[in-house]
Amino acid sequence: MRDFLIQADGGSRGNPGIAGSGAVVTDGATGEVLAEVAVFVGTATNNVAEYHGLIAGLRKAYELDEGARIHVQMDSKLVIEQMAGNWKIKHPDMQVLARQAFEVIGANPVTFEWIPREKNALADALANKAMDAKQSFEV
Repeated sequence: MRDFLIQADGGSRGNPGIAGSGAVVTDGATGEVLAEVAVFVGTATNNVAEYHGLIAGLRKAYELDEGARIHVQMDSKLVIEQMAGNWKIKHPDMQVLARQAFEVIGANPVTFEWIPREKNALADALANKAMDAKQSFEV
């Protein structure tokens, strides 16, 4: 079983507005970047884009190793606290996205940690590239 670190981010230009997400999967032992994903979300809020980044990162990590142990870092306090079970998920859109994330996770071990925005620069850059290109892609 491998250990992965996922750093994910999302943003929108306007809230709601043009939205994109980014996720980076790294090897938890070596720090090697294994995958980078940028997702064009369309028109959405920042929080919706954040969840899309999380889901994209989880999916990519499980493509690499379906039984991986995953540690997620995001600068979205809302998503981290909701996924960790510390905050209720009241908004219907967030409930749907959180359910999708939990379905992707299944029974696999995942931990969640909030990090400052400046420590999430690569995922942020991917989200911006998705918004600029108005398309999703992998690096």
